[in-house]
Amino acid sequence: MKLLKKYTLYLIRWQLSTPILAIVLKLLSDMNTLTATIIANLIGGLIFFWVDKIIFKKKSDIPLWEIKEDVTCYDCHTKGKGYRIVEWGNYDRSDDKNPQYRCKECSINKMKTINK
Repeated sequence: MKLLKKYTLYLIRWQLSTPILAIVLKLLSDMNTLTATIIANLIGGLIFFWVDKIIFKKKSDIPLWEIKEDVTCYDCHTKGKGYRIVEWGNYDRSDDKNPQYRCKECSINKMKTINK
């Protein structure tokens, strides 16, 4: 279902690019057709790169973990191997300045609270 939604958005985006490229080609009608087409496509690329980046933003169904030895669990304060979810769906703590590591049990509990 997600792929169908992305594909539909892409097709709509593709259709929206047509009038923009046509306008640029019309404005550059004095130029060589190949040169005008190249310029129109470059302008379209500059605009729609950002739109495509939003449409095809990757949201992983598999969490990305960071594992560290000799840490204190953020929740239960036991010492040992620590786990933290860095990215998972909409959850993104890749730039976290103060990462929270948890023991295995507490990290599983944390997973249950994350809305991915």
